[in-house]
Amino acid sequence: MGQVQGKVAIVTGGASGIGAACAATLAREGAKVIVTDLDDPRGQAVVNKISSDGGEAVYVHQDVGLEESWPSVIDAAERRFGRLDVMVANAGIGIMCKAVEMSLVDWRRQTAVNLDGVFLSVKYAVPAMRRAGGGSIIITSSVAGLRGSAG
Repeated sequence: MGQVQGKVAIVTGGASGIGAACAATLAREGAKVIVTDLDDPRGQAVVNKISSDGGEAVYVHQDVGLEESWPSVIDAAERRFGRLDVMVANAGIGIMCKAVEMSLVDWRRQTAVNLDGVFLSVKYAVPAMRRAGGGSIIITSSVAGLRGSAG
């Protein structure tokens, strides 16, 4: 097994893409994984695949931009697996339209997920990690955070 054997990890945005790959890799390397997302069918499918491959994972519905969603996710990790060691803050969205055409509602939704979600992941993970004696926080980002595009 790998370096995360026996560790407990939360992966936000874990129903697809990079998040699903992170969840699968962590589980394959011996971590117990809490997969969170808004896409319940795909999130559960990721958990089912991890389980069928011999790993241990649970799915929790979560909107990372809503602070009230965080206590139950941290609680799921600590109640089910006894601790939290790894936070993968991966959830992110991109609303594809020109800035001059984007509504303020869409802008606020995008920043709630992409910025507030990261802040909240740290805010809520750190106390749990302190209770566990330490941990790691991994924050993923789109290249769009570094390089602009037309529009």
